[in-house]
Amino acid sequence: MEDLKNVAPLADFDWDAYESGEIQTEKSREDQEKAYEGSLNKVQDHEVVEGTVIAMNKREVVVNIGFKSDGIIPMSEFRYNPDLKVGDKVEVYIENQEDKKGQLVLSHKKARATRSWARVNEALNNEEIIKGYIKCRTKGGMIVDVFGIEAFLPGSQIDVKPIRDYDVFVGKTMEFKVVKINQEFKNVVVSHKALIEAELEQQKKEIISKLEKGQVLEGTVKNITSYGVFVDLGGVDGLIHITDLSWGRVSDPKEVVQLDQKINVVILDFDDEKKRIALGLKQLTPHPWDALDPNLKVGDKVKGKVVVMADYGAFIEIAPGVEGLIHVSEMSWSQHLRSAQDFMKVGDEVEAVILTLDREERKMSLGIKQLKPDPWETIEEKYPIGSKHTARVRNFTNFGVFVELEEGVDGLIHISDLSWTKKIKHPSEFTQIGAEIEVQVLEIDKENRRLSLGHKQLEENPWDVFETIFTVNSIHEGTIVEMLEKGAVVQLEYGVEGFATPKHLVKEDGTQAQLNEKLPFKVIEFNKDSKRIILSHSRIHEDAQRAEAKEAKKNKDAKKSNKKDKEETPVIQNQAASTTLGDIDALAALKAQMEKGEK
Repeated sequence: MEDLKNVAPLADFDWDAYESGEIQTEKSREDQEKAYEGSLNKVQDHEVVEGTVIAMNKREVVVNIGFKSDGIIPMSEFRYNPDLKVGDKVEVYIENQEDKKGQLVLSHKKARATRSWARVNEALNNEEIIKGYIKCRTKGGMIVDVFGIEAFLPGSQIDVKPIRDYDVFVGKTMEFKVVKINQEFKNVVVSHKALIEAELEQQKKEIISKLEKGQVLEGTVKNITSYGVFVDLGGVDGLIHITDLSWGRVSDPKEVVQLDQKINVVILDFDDEKKRIALGLKQLTPHPWDALDPNLKVGDKVKGKVVVMADYGAFIEIAPGVEGLIHVSEMSWSQHLRSAQDFMKVGDEVEAVILTLDREERKMSLGIKQLKPDPWETIEEKYPIGSKHTARVRNFTNFGVFVELEEGVDGLIHISDLSWTKKIKHPSEFTQIGAEIEVQVLEIDKENRRLSLGHKQLEENPWDVFETIFTVNSIHEGTIVEMLEKGAVVQLEYGVEGFATPKHLVKEDGTQAQLNEKLPFKVIEFNKDSKRIILSHSRIHEDAQRAEAKEAKKNKDAKKSNKKDKEETPVIQNQAASTTLGDIDALAALKAQMEKGEK
């Protein structure tokens, strides 16, 4: 009782009435009810009023609207506003002033819906920043609860950088700006990106104004393309070209950086308006050539990997960012024009010899043929004149066959050294590319790295024998195997060929000999040095006719001579009796006649 405080009685309390039992008159009750009613707000069903949050828990929010009872609203209607707290003013819709339980029934959702279009239009006109609750994903973006209205948030308007995972935004409450309203279809489009763009624009101006070449900045990898990497420098984007990612060769930028990775970059260049900013990553590390072993010199052997192939050679990376070129001519001692792909491919590990080294120009040339001895250094020992070998046909020309005895050792077989007997117009008639052929070394040209070779020299010269067989005026069977403008090629025995001009192809009946016709031919010329046999068919029957004509003439002359002897002898005998002047004249006439006959 000691704790009780003395309380002064009410000055205007009617104690006498209290003692007599007349505590309250009917009139005073009405007055009190009026006073009580007057202290409450006048509300009507289906009206939107403003209330104050007086209590809340995880499930419900208690709102006082100045009515005789408070209303309870489910917390789910406020999920768009996670910052809701006691004392906040909220709009509520009066569904029923008193339900069966005597409870005031309120709805915040309906209050928002009732005034939502006015609020949304007001937010658009005033460029107001509003809050919205992201309900779910939809095609191309998200559905956002704004004032109870389902608004559309395009994926491109969520943030200034591309969004790869939309699901992380579902269930979040964010700030938005209304960017578009379609009154006819009651569509609302909102943007979160628009809120930060203004701020970023200001940041961008500040960053751009301070940009300098050579400046090092921290950025975030925003996008990776086949040609380079876009880096966000804090509202300003720059590009690291693929060649500026690493001192070594990069086939895919993803080998060097990853999305959202924070990296330091150096500003290499930008345009006058600083809209295009060129960045570098490799420039932040020393050039590999500067770290190259200072003792490395020409003649040293190095190992590396083939990183790039071209027809003219291969680039070998002997250290990241340090490359040397092996020209195709330094890949083999062979002088054949070949492609570098014949010797190696990208990814191959190779050993090479340094041929040239220029540290200032950062260039190096390499060779791999130098790892093998030059076959031409000892050419006379391995391929002496007169030695016989097996070669492979590499190429043809009109005048001969190029062959390879081994890698780097080439030779030429002249067309005239292919066969003793066959007339060859083109080497392809005799052999084919890739075929093996037996050869004999005829000459060595060490200076030009070329051997003169022969194939026919592996056999005896048959023309020594032919000289005794195809003698002039000898007759042989032959077949016409080819008709030319200047005559015909005739195949004789032993595989040798001869040639007959058109006038020597006339047959006895006056017709011309034809292709594939088999006839006797007379040798009218034999030249061993030029390996030429000239033939004639017509000469056979012409000679026979000539001989017959000569024989016939000879017989005719003999007969004529005998006849004259018989006629003239008696005349001489009969006139032997006298030597008159007339007899002398007769003898003179006979003598003249006989002289004429002899002639």
